[in-house]
Amino acid sequence: MAEVLFYERPVPLNRNEHKDLRLKGVANVKFARNVHSVPLTGAEFAIAARDLLIVFAGVTAADAGPIALLGLRQNENLYVDADGQWAQNAYVPAFVRRYPFVLAEKPAGQEGDDFTVFLDERYEGFNTVEGERLFKEDGTDTELLTNAVNFLGEFQQNVTRTRWFMDQLVKHDLLEPRNVRLEKPAMDGQEARSINLNGLFVVNEEKLRALDDKTCHEFAREGVFGWVYAHLLSLANIDRLSARLSQREQAETPAAGLSIN
Repeated sequence: MAEVLFYERPVPLNRNEHKDLRLKGVANVKFARNVHSVPLTGAEFAIAARDLLIVFAGVTAADAGPIALLGLRQNENLYVDADGQWAQNAYVPAFVRRYPFVLAEKPAGQEGDDFTVFLDERYEGFNTVEGERLFKEDGTDTELLTNAVNFLGEFQQNVTRTRWFMDQLVKHDLLEPRNVRLEKPAMDGQEARSINLNGLFVVNEEKLRALDDKTCHEFAREGVFGWVYAHLLSLANIDRLSARLSQREQAETPAAGLSIN
């Protein structure tokens, strides 16, 4: 499940079992080093579009969701270096920033809220000696945990809003398939080859312009146009992504040619 991407041992947060747990700051995001994309919410599009390529991924347009494309090969994040440092001044998606906590849906039939807070027990920042406590001595939440839970709640609200946004794109047939193709030249006796990323969709601008007045008014009122055009503007970042790959491969391969068709 995408919700628990990164999480090696996600477990429900428990006031008794985790009463002595502390969180020590870790100055890296090594946990995100091997992912080439992460989900993105529409609320992030405007700021993410400055640095990241925003597309919609899914088997069909009906089940597609927005992602930030972070790499062009499986298990490679071009925004995280060998030391686990995110590219300087580049936007870090909220999906990454919420780690090591996550809101996950409760199994059907369980009482209480629909979601519960989970944490990754394998995260290197968790311990019982150093860092800030998650719970006070009386068992209530510390400011650290309160802020983390509030962030998760805000993120989940944005997820819900983004699902509505995706429903509108599908309802009005605004998504069309796109492939990202990486052309690798022949070298060292190897044949030329292509790397293709399929299952991606973008908004069709022609269909967007052909929307009726009623839909345009609704889209303007609900902020849909802002999200759509941030997505479209972000497509130019394919060149930045290509450049990042070239830099990483510079010692062993020549620069690769990239195109969206």
